[in-house]
Amino acid sequence: MERELALEVVRVTEMAALASSHWLGRGRKNEADDAATSAMRAMFETINMRGTVVIGEGELDEAPMLYIGEKLGHPDATGPEVDVAVDPLEGTTIVAKGHNNAMSVVAIGDKGTLLHAPDMYMSKMAVGRRAAGKISLDDPVEKMIEVVAEANNKRVQDVTVIIQERERHQAIIDAVREKGARVKLFGDGDVGAAIAACMPHTGIDLFLGTGGAPEGVISAAAIKCLGGDMQARLRPQNEAERQRCIRMGLADPEQLLTLNDLVKGDDAIFAATGVSDGELLQGVRYLGDDMVETHSIVMRAKTKTIRFIRALHNLTHKPNLVWK
Repeated sequence: MERELALEVVRVTEMAALASSHWLGRGRKNEADDAATSAMRAMFETINMRGTVVIGEGELDEAPMLYIGEKLGHPDATGPEVDVAVDPLEGTTIVAKGHNNAMSVVAIGDKGTLLHAPDMYMSKMAVGRRAAGKISLDDPVEKMIEVVAEANNKRVQDVTVIIQERERHQAIIDAVREKGARVKLFGDGDVGAAIAACMPHTGIDLFLGTGGAPEGVISAAAIKCLGGDMQARLRPQNEAERQRCIRMGLADPEQLLTLNDLVKGDDAIFAATGVSDGELLQGVRYLGDDMVETHSIVMRAKTKTIRFIRALHNLTHKPNLVWK
C-alpha cells in the first residue's frame, strides 16, 4: 500500500463522523447510520485506490449499507488494490441516545490480507504488547488473568478486564470477579474497547467477549498497528451461516483465528474519528460560526506510527454537511 492512503482514509472517517454527528441525541439511529454510510461512500470515491469491502455490516440488498463485495475508490483509480473493512458508525444506539464512545472506523490492507467473512457473531480476545503471544482464546479466564497480570507487572486484583454488558457475557463477568480482578463494562462499540486493551495509559489489560465480526477484523488491524495480540472465532448461529462462511473460503468456520489470520502480512491501516466523546477520541464539537472540530487517530502496521489528528472544518465550504 502507498503510505499516502493513511491520511486519505482519515478524511473518510472524518466525513462519516461529521455527517452522523447531526443525529447525536436525537433518538434516530437509522438516520445516523445512513448519514455516516452515505458520507463514507462519497468520500471513498475521491481516493485513488481500488478497494473491495471484504467484511462489513451491509449486504447487497440492504442499501444504503456498504455491502460485502462493494467496490470503493475513484471510478478511474489506478492506485493499489486493497481490502476494506468498515463500520461507518460504530455505535448507532450510542448516537441515538447521546452516549459516549461512538466512532466512525475503517481498516484497509493489501488485497487478500483481511479476513473475508459474513457479518455474524465472533468471539474475541485482545491484549497489549506485553502479553502478546502469551494467552489463547481457548484458555480459561482465570489463566488469562494470571498471565496478563504477570506480563503487565500487576497483581491479579489490579487487572482490569473490559467486557460488553450483555447477558451472554455473564459467565465471563462472574469468572473475572471470582478471580478477584476488576470488570469494566461498556454498552456498545467494541472496537474502541479492544483497542483500549492495547494502550497502557487506559489501565485496561484484557478485552473479552462476543460481538460483530466486522468490528473484530477492524480491531485486529488496529491491534496489529499497536503491536498487541488478538484471537477470535466465528460463531455461526445456524447452518445457513456456516455454509456462507465455507463459500467465502473458511473450510472450518469455527477455527481459532490468530491475529495473522484476521489481518495477514505486515501492513494494514486503521483510522477512526470520534462522533461522541470516548476513552480513545473526543467527539465532534460544534464551535459556532460554522466551525466544527473533529478528533481522529490513524495507524499503520508497517511503521507502527500512530497519529492523532485534530481538524477544524468550515461548514461554509462543505454545504452538504450543513444541518437543515
